[in-house]
Amino acid sequence: MKITSLGLVTGAGFGALTSLTNALSSPYSALGAPWEGTVWASIAKVLSLLVGLGWAWAALAVVMGWLARTWARGAMVAALALIAATAAYYAMDALVRDEPLTLYWPEMLMWWAASVLFGSVLGVVGAAVERPGVTGLLAGLTVPVGGAVQLIALPPRPGVAFARETALAEALIWTALAAGASWAVYRFWVSKPAQHIPSTGRRRSPSRQGVFRKWIKVVR
Repeated sequence: MKITSLGLVTGAGFGALTSLTNALSSPYSALGAPWEGTVWASIAKVLSLLVGLGWAWAALAVVMGWLARTWARGAMVAALALIAATAAYYAMDALVRDEPLTLYWPEMLMWWAASVLFGSVLGVVGAAVERPGVTGLLAGLTVPVGGAVQLIALPPRPGVAFARETALAEALIWTALAAGASWAVYRFWVSKPAQHIPSTGRRRSPSRQGVFRKWIKVVR
């Protein structure tokens, strides 16, 4: 129950934060217009680019799965986190824009379905991150590789007015993706079993304790 509550609260906070930063970064919104041209608008724009991309939502599901530890709980908690994030995102959008929430129902239903489908898969991926070997490596590389593909194929380009903020956001994202990939590779490397190197010196005679253990195994 604790991990489920954590997933719901974290997801709701993430979705609300994403919608709020989008509103604050836009000079055309009621919240963002008074801050246009200030350093706070630039900060909001960078945050909006960081949390508004698909890789960040995928990372949320993977982290929830990692916290859940098991595949079944990871799938459930990750899906619930994305569902809560979607609901909070559109609820905040409706509040900021002073529009009825029912206006967003078609989009919400579509993204809720995607949350169940992709969230459960990403939750399993997150739960597999701690596994040794290739499984843990591939799970750990899912978000870094997916984020890199998105940045290359669909880079954030909000316009010339935010060129500096976009460059900073991209630099931060690439740094985070590189750190995540390096961590996954490092864990894979240190978890590899050490290779046995036979001794080149004189063979030692087996001890009495070693002989006794072998005899016990034979008897069993």
